[in-house]
Amino acid sequence: MSTKFVFVTGGVVSGLGKGICAASLGRLLKQRGVRVRNQKFDPYINVDPGTMSPYQHGEVFVTEDGAETDLDLGHYERFVDEDLGGNSSVSSGKIYWSVLNRERRGDYLGATVQIIPHITDEIKRRIYAMAEEDVDVVISEIGGTVGDIESQPFLEAIRQVASERPHGDVVFIHVPLIVQIPGSGELKSKPTQHSVKELLSLGIQPDVLVCRCDAPITEDIRQKIALFCNVEPDCVIQNTTASTLYEVPLLMAREGLDEVVCRKLGLITHQPDLREWSAMVRREKSAHRHVRIALVGKYTKLHDAYLSVVESLHHAATANDAVMDIRWVESDELTEENVAQVLEGCDGVLVPGGFGDRGIEGMITAIRYAREHQVPFLGICLGMQMAVVEFARHVLGMADANSSEFSSTTAHPVIDLMPDQAGVTDKGGTMRLGRYPCVLAEDSRSRKLYGAAEISERHRHRYEFNNDFREAVEAAGLHAAGLSPDGRLVEIVELPEHPWFVGAQFHPEFKSRPDRPHPLFFGFVEASLAGQKGEVPHASL
Repeated sequence: MSTKFVFVTGGVVSGLGKGICAASLGRLLKQRGVRVRNQKFDPYINVDPGTMSPYQHGEVFVTEDGAETDLDLGHYERFVDEDLGGNSSVSSGKIYWSVLNRERRGDYLGATVQIIPHITDEIKRRIYAMAEEDVDVVISEIGGTVGDIESQPFLEAIRQVASERPHGDVVFIHVPLIVQIPGSGELKSKPTQHSVKELLSLGIQPDVLVCRCDAPITEDIRQKIALFCNVEPDCVIQNTTASTLYEVPLLMAREGLDEVVCRKLGLITHQPDLREWSAMVRREKSAHRHVRIALVGKYTKLHDAYLSVVESLHHAATANDAVMDIRWVESDELTEENVAQVLEGCDGVLVPGGFGDRGIEGMITAIRYAREHQVPFLGICLGMQMAVVEFARHVLGMADANSSEFSSTTAHPVIDLMPDQAGVTDKGGTMRLGRYPCVLAEDSRSRKLYGAAEISERHRHRYEFNNDFREAVEAAGLHAAGLSPDGRLVEIVELPEHPWFVGAQFHPEFKSRPDRPHPLFFGFVEASLAGQKGEVPHASL
């Protein structure tokens, strides 16, 4: 069977959940035995989100191959449980960069380079590149909103794909908004009709409408939308607000989204097996305990900046039969004078990644509080580095200990740019990105949680634990529980005498799944719950 294509667009307003729709469809098709691959196109000119402010774009999701991508790829991986690569996240910047480099090399033989055909051809090349032998259906989400000038080349490209492929190989899904009038609560479909009209003017007839709404749409509204938008009534799918994110695939299945997509694509499949997913959602909704985690970060004013961390905490809470309550703590507002009050009542403290020196001292203050008051602690990337700095300052007595990222004058750069095996220190703009192996110490808490001697995790950082201080730090009690296979790079640190104190140089949140929480997050939440009763978590014994 040749690869088939599903294109997901959005209309009326942004933020309707196109990514969740694409991810949910991917999960439903996978449960039918269809081999699925997701892809996201973003209209912005940045080459990738790697240098974009977290306040504007949210988190940067890192793939196994080290690509810095849109946060929707995190949704795809968590829902579909398939590792994606760099070609799954494509921006206008990547497209134009490729085309301009070809033009400079003379690949176009002096032709005038234009949006059509050169830009659209490059977009199509990226789409078709996903059609590998082990992929039955490619689901490509087009970022932005229909009508945006930035999105037009992508919409023209997918229109061309439909004209190039045999009938039945392409399905267009449009995600518009059903407006509810304030006061009366009346549902209005006119914005949806106008959005479809905009698509039609670009040569695209949507096959399925996934209508975002807070209240269920009536049969009259469904029939009206079907009539005026030229789609079959059962292809008007209501997408009502779910009580939990992971309930959306179940709601979409109930509405028949996967059924109509398979019919349109001519796919003959069995019914989706959603028993395990349904059981996971039931556990999440029926959990009776609460666990409160203080998330001490630099970008807490935009929660999407820590999207994968938040989802990983929820995964771990569900697996521990608990409801996750997150206390958002802006690190640059945390001081030694207010830390006890701010963190009071929290069962655990998590310090996530970040860049730049703003809020660093607040992170160190939170880590010291967790260490000295026996509060379970998980540090991720920068959080792990600041745990080392805090330990060096307040246990080893190195008062000026710091990362050389933040201080060029410290006599104790316990975090530093590390020399390579030839002794050359890289002070360029490179980072350790993507998957790297890690060997776990035999008696470590991490090895018990992973249940394996060697693991691989995804990285996004430039600075490392400085080996010049490793012996002193370990002698004082902070152990290197995970190392690179050659022993040069410290990947995990642990305080064995603490109820639960772990720092990871990598980003474990990128590999957590709703039905398979990441071991470190699971152990952290388990320890936080155990601390409520003064217990010792069994995984840590």
